[in-house]
Amino acid sequence: MSQAIRTLLSGYFPELTEYQLQKYEQMGHLYQEWNQKINVISRKDMDQLGTHHILHSLGIAKVIQFPEQAHVLDVGTGGGLPGLPLAVMFPDVRFHLVDSIGKKIHVVEEIARELHLQNVTASHARAEQVREKFDFVVSRAVTRLANFYPWVANSFKKGAIPDKGIYYLKGGDLEEEIAESGLITKVYDLKHYFVEDFFETKKVVVVPMP
Repeated sequence: MSQAIRTLLSGYFPELTEYQLQKYEQMGHLYQEWNQKINVISRKDMDQLGTHHILHSLGIAKVIQFPEQAHVLDVGTGGGLPGLPLAVMFPDVRFHLVDSIGKKIHVVEEIARELHLQNVTASHARAEQVREKFDFVVSRAVTRLANFYPWVANSFKKGAIPDKGIYYLKGGDLEEEIAESGLITKVYDLKHYFVEDFFETKKVVVVPMP
């Protein structure tokens, strides 16, 4: 599986270094090991880890290049997605991963430690409890946008930074959900970046923040 992850990612992100590709291979092994103990990824989905989880997380990197030293909050990270794959992609960006389920944060911390990701911190908390401020917020289909936005609306640093905002991985027809939220959004279809059938209805919803 790890060789498949390497081939998959190097095809879509030719700029990845050998060091980064090794980290993604190791990440695949670590998720397999940890998932035996704590179910952070659906067991039946483990054989699709590369496409459905790691590459899906990196869909965000197709629509935003986080600037060096930016600070990113990953809300409802579960087992570390999308935060851990993004942290390997952007080693000069700081990521803080939060989840309300403690055992999942334990897995995140262990995988980050094994991968020597110095740019990752994690905490067992809800987004509203995090006092720190960030340049960007990322998340993967935690809840409807109308619910999600109030959790993180006050999480942003003051001051202008290019493309500051929420980068939210969602699937399906989002027209009604976006209308319900009342938010101004940009929607990027991941099928324009990745050819696998899985991405046919997957999107990155961007909510720019002033």
